[in-house]
Amino acid sequence: MSEIFPILILNGRPAAGKSEIIDYLKSTSLEERRERFHVGEIEEFDDFPILWERFEDDDLYEQNGHPRVYSNTEFTYQGETLPGYAFKEKFFWNFLLQKLCVHYRKRLREDPDYHQHTTALFEFARGSEHGGWKEAYPQLGDDVLSKAAAIYINVSWEESLRKNRRRYNPDRPDSILEHALEDKKLEMMYRESDWEEFTAPDPDFLHVREQRVPYAIFQNMPEITDQPEKLGAHLREVTDRLWRLRG
Repeated sequence: MSEIFPILILNGRPAAGKSEIIDYLKSTSLEERRERFHVGEIEEFDDFPILWERFEDDDLYEQNGHPRVYSNTEFTYQGETLPGYAFKEKFFWNFLLQKLCVHYRKRLREDPDYHQHTTALFEFARGSEHGGWKEAYPQLGDDVLSKAAAIYINVSWEESLRKNRRRYNPDRPDSILEHALEDKKLEMMYRESDWEEFTAPDPDFLHVREQRVPYAIFQNMPEITDQPEKLGAHLREVTDRLWRLRG
């Protein structure tokens, strides 16, 4: 067995701390990363860049006199029509995860020894409004799930809202670390989460089809992802648990 996780999946509400954990791992030397966290060279598989590019594609279509394909520029919540990108079909949230799997398989095709040196980090958030975790995980292929371990970064809806506001940079809406959702859109999409329901059958493994994916909770309340020493210590506890569960 390799000394590293082949695939780590990072989940949580928006602004929960997923990107901060990845940034911390990247800032740690490869030798220390492998020793403390069982994480090798890092390649990210994040659905946000794909999502944002579709919005940009639609803007270009519209500028050239064509109808938008994937998204609208406003959404309706609690009877109120508000400005902001929104996908025309909820299916697109499933498409995004299927697309990540396509990218991942291309990497394996190019490098059969990929996981001897690289940990693939899958990162995504899902709320009940677009099907929740029970809808999201079956979109990942068995080739991904069979090699995966999952970390759920736990924050409340209120904390997600606070941190979402804090990181907002209107000049960089496409930025991984600085993008944010409008308050109403965040409430509509992520206030309700089915994580507890999804994980209720088993405290150690996610059950998806015939796959058993080990998972652990990274507690980020009170916030520690802005404190490197505490982040590193807790992340080691979480990854040690996952490593044991993998057997």
